[in-house]
Amino acid sequence: MNNTNSIGLTTATAIVIANMIGAGIFTSLGFQLVDTVNTWSITILWCLGALMALCGALSYAEIATYWARSGGEYHFLSKAFHPVLGYLSGWVSLTIGFSAPIALSGMALGAYVAPYLDLSEMALAIFTILIISFFHSLSIKRSGILQNSTTLLKIILILIIIYFGLTRIPESSAFHFGDSWKQELLLPAFAVSFVYVTFSYSGWNAAAYIVDEIRDVRKNLPRALLLGTLVVSLLYLLLNFVFLRQNPLETIRGQLEIGQLTAISIFGEKGGELISFGIALMLISSISAMVWAGPRVTQVMGEDHALWRWFSVKTRKRVPLRAIWLQTVITLILLFTGTFEQVMVYSGFVLQLFAALAVSAVFVVRRRNKIKSGFRSPFFPIPQIIFLILSAWVLIYLVFAQPFETGLGLLNLVLGLMVYKFDGFYSKKRNHV
Repeated sequence: MNNTNSIGLTTATAIVIANMIGAGIFTSLGFQLVDTVNTWSITILWCLGALMALCGALSYAEIATYWARSGGEYHFLSKAFHPVLGYLSGWVSLTIGFSAPIALSGMALGAYVAPYLDLSEMALAIFTILIISFFHSLSIKRSGILQNSTTLLKIILILIIIYFGLTRIPESSAFHFGDSWKQELLLPAFAVSFVYVTFSYSGWNAAAYIVDEIRDVRKNLPRALLLGTLVVSLLYLLLNFVFLRQNPLETIRGQLEIGQLTAISIFGEKGGELISFGIALMLISSISAMVWAGPRVTQVMGEDHALWRWFSVKTRKRVPLRAIWLQTVITLILLFTGTFEQVMVYSGFVLQLFAALAVSAVFVVRRRNKIKSGFRSPFFPIPQIIFLILSAWVLIYLVFAQPFETGLGLLNLVLGLMVYKFDGFYSKKRNHV
């Protein structure tokens, strides 16, 4: 593989970090505090999210080094179980897996900075997504430069918020300790709040979608997945502590712009304005990482299925140009058709479902990998069992607590199955011509 068209450990880790640190961490706490107010409950939620992400990262590292090909769940499930499962996961990745988080980050970016620029939130979101998609259409090298620089700035800004959030004494805070957390753990709202947490942690598997572009993948991929997940988990726990410490409960409960409210609380109106632009930069980094990773799934699907063949084409610089702009169009459609909360829950259900199926593929890998090649998940099967139990908990509660959004997710799978059937018919007809 040409080194100019491949990436190393640093960029792969940056992609994981950038994918994980997106709109969720700066927006989801307000929704959690509507029904879950005990600080211990919030801490448990985010610790469980970190544990789940680490268990997932260990599992994906093993699968991706055994079946080393870009595409993520599409490739894993096709190899482990059946092509139809892989196809459906690829369909989900195409329609909402990356498009929905990009749309959410665009919405959040608009909410943070559009008021200061005298622009509409929607116009700013659309403009940002289009510019980033254009940049990633140029070359992998330029994508890497954009990703590394924006991720570094993202981490620096987060560390600034954490430092001042921990050292400046607040006038009042949302801290609420006591025994009520024991009751909150049993509420359906706690499970729904965990959905927001899992969405915030989503992205821990990002490097698994670009396996073909990583140098020495058997060594660098596991390191990127685990290092990126560990760094983000620590930052998330500290950030939520700062959010709760620097804001009264009534100020942030049910609010979207938690990061902005916290920045104003710490730095005042002017300082908060500057930090809001910093948060927007963080969201640009997240959008960039997802614009990079997502189209690789569609491109790999195009190599395997005639219906998507047109999107398998890469430029001379190995960029899946057509797949990038297909994802961009779908993202813009989601921007116009969904509210923030609906898009988050709707996408969260189906993404969690396929992540659980992919983690269960580790059991298949263990049965087939007789020569023990590639990365081996330590403490097997404990991480996989933990991930599957937490996934089942989220999925079951979502069915009952958010039936409409869950139904949309399942409807999307039905639509994907219909496309799969049509794809098979189209392939047979094309072969007979």
